[in-house]
Amino acid sequence: MEELREESAERLSRPLIRLAKAKGVATYYVGQQDEYVEIDDDVLVNVLHSLGVDASTDDAIAEALAQTERDRYSRLIPPTILHIAGQESRVRVNHGVTDIPSARLMLENGTEYGTLEGDAGDGAMAKAVNGRFVVNSSIVIPADVPLGYHTLTVTVGTHSDSATLICAPDKIELLDPMKDGHLWGWMAQFYSIRSSNSWGVGDFNDLKNMLRDSKQKTDADFILINPVHAGEPCTPLTPSPYLPISRRFVNFTYINPESVPEYSELSEEAQANIRQLHAAVEALNDDPDKIDRDAMWAAKMPALWALFKAPRTAGRQKEFEVFKALAGDDLEGYATWCLAYDKWGAPTDAADSWVKTTTRDSDEIARLRGQYPDTLEFYRWLEWIADEQLADAQQTAYDAGMRIGIMADMAVGVHPYGSDVWWNPERFAYGATVGAPPDFYNQQGQNWSQPPLNPEYLARTGYKAYRDIVAGMFAHAGGVRIDHAIGLFRLWWIPEGRSAKEGTYVYYDSAVMLGILALEATRAHGVVVGEDLGVVPDYMAKSLAAHGLLGCAIEWFEQRDGKFRRPQDWRPLTLASVTTHDIPPTAGYLRYEHVKLRSRLHLLTGSEEEFMADAKREHDALLSMLADGGWIQREWLDDEEAHEQDLIEGMHRALCASPSKLLCATITDGVGERRTQNQPGTNNEYPNWRIPLADGDGNSVSLDGLFDNPRVQSLAAVMRGEK
Repeated sequence: MEELREESAERLSRPLIRLAKAKGVATYYVGQQDEYVEIDDDVLVNVLHSLGVDASTDDAIAEALAQTERDRYSRLIPPTILHIAGQESRVRVNHGVTDIPSARLMLENGTEYGTLEGDAGDGAMAKAVNGRFVVNSSIVIPADVPLGYHTLTVTVGTHSDSATLICAPDKIELLDPMKDGHLWGWMAQFYSIRSSNSWGVGDFNDLKNMLRDSKQKTDADFILINPVHAGEPCTPLTPSPYLPISRRFVNFTYINPESVPEYSELSEEAQANIRQLHAAVEALNDDPDKIDRDAMWAAKMPALWALFKAPRTAGRQKEFEVFKALAGDDLEGYATWCLAYDKWGAPTDAADSWVKTTTRDSDEIARLRGQYPDTLEFYRWLEWIADEQLADAQQTAYDAGMRIGIMADMAVGVHPYGSDVWWNPERFAYGATVGAPPDFYNQQGQNWSQPPLNPEYLARTGYKAYRDIVAGMFAHAGGVRIDHAIGLFRLWWIPEGRSAKEGTYVYYDSAVMLGILALEATRAHGVVVGEDLGVVPDYMAKSLAAHGLLGCAIEWFEQRDGKFRRPQDWRPLTLASVTTHDIPPTAGYLRYEHVKLRSRLHLLTGSEEEFMADAKREHDALLSMLADGGWIQREWLDDEEAHEQDLIEGMHRALCASPSKLLCATITDGVGERRTQNQPGTNNEYPNWRIPLADGDGNSVSLDGLFDNPRVQSLAAVMRGEK
């Protein structure tokens, strides 16, 4: 267990180690195989540099330690304070020996809560800082402060400091049906599921129909979808939904042009032009081999330009203006980035790339915005339409009777040259990227190339950047899945120029981030799932559960030392599924597609024979456990290929025996697809995130009639407990 590991007293006394710990940088970690790993000094120095801390010499380390202490006591109160609704709490105030602090609380709605009382109970503490004594007293935050993001101002003499007071519930309450039972739904990479009306890629209108049909025909209560964060405005489009340009906004390439209200007001000639553009890519809807996003967007973008130019009613224009006002400066950042990309080309790592030579305040950017006001407005408009269509899909789910509807997926981070980083560089740490240390499934570790959010910036600004992301996602969803939820606690930072193995963890204030999730989920009457797979400390699962967040239970991963745990013994507060998007669908996994693929792509650290032997042991152990539990018949194992669907349904039948509060079946398992959507550790070596939905024979499967498919219907009956 990680908490039982200890560094030596000699190591703990070293100034570099003390500085790293003071800045939230891990100096050791415990891996998946329970191995204890101490972080090399040069890695610590590099990561501290990414936080803006010079640790290159002994003198620099000494000064950084002293500055850290000065910073701690220079403010009257911390810039961000978490308060739990319904409980009284105290905020420590730093002040001089003879000073008497006073405090006022302004609520987020603009009303004043009033003057808060002080408590001198901590006043005995005294510390010399910068030649003066600092003592502590407390401000009492009452239990009846309402939920929200408030402003606490403390004054001592003529000096005042303000802080964001986040008043959050202690936990997210389960939805009523989950308290004594469970809900179930589907998991889908919805871009891969095309209808006869698609433009070659699944869009928001397809998602809307998928939600409605899945409820009406299978009684599902949610669909867990791929991230729909904002992407590039021009081709080539990045395939991965987990490497977005901005997590604050929505990917407008998913817009369905014919669903834009102004489409019906176009002239017959203009509608005919859009139909012609649509017809040019209709054949892509039946391609079973590869999603062609670039061809889709090349046809769809001129159609959207025509719709943007169409007259809007006064009411519609007012709605657009309200959207822009609420989205604020972040929308200006994303739209401006899109404009620069449109006119100057894709940002690159070249020294003369516009993303490196300009900032939001550059004269060149001001001239560009002035030169192309129409194009700038077009990108604002695209975001408005995308927001509308995603919200419409969620409302359709609620209207159909779904309890959750869309379960959105939050990516870990953003593209290093995306709008979030370019427009607001102060939010991020530089010289490091986010990834994961080595584990059983990714033996070389992972580097996701994404710059991490700076935890000190978040604390200084009341976590507003994070709050806006979470609130934006719950505006279009009844649930949010947090990819790599360990990032709420710590992230694996990899210094520039080093391998994924040569990093360390940097810690975040999980209490505040979990509090924000609890607050936004409570406001939306929603649920939060934290993906807690891989190298995860035990305290994380306990903390997620204490805050009412669900973890993940993947049937293939619910094992230890080659022995599978019975579903009845799984954690109740989980979203349970058989598989996930980073391994093949169950039909493929049963046929060892993961072994063959990793060998073909040279991703194994050992031999293929060794990995295949381990995979077979895992395979046999799981199926034996299922047979012992009565979820499959043991004689099916004599001819697995002939009983493929029986085995897949048996694996899902076992899910229903678990106490998990949410159960999930993948659309790919519903139709017998074998190909994985994503192979970690690869880019273009494998067509990640470009695999269309197909059946086991390689035939394209359309959204039209998907939920009437006998195999889908049969799996749905299992999930409903009817088989």
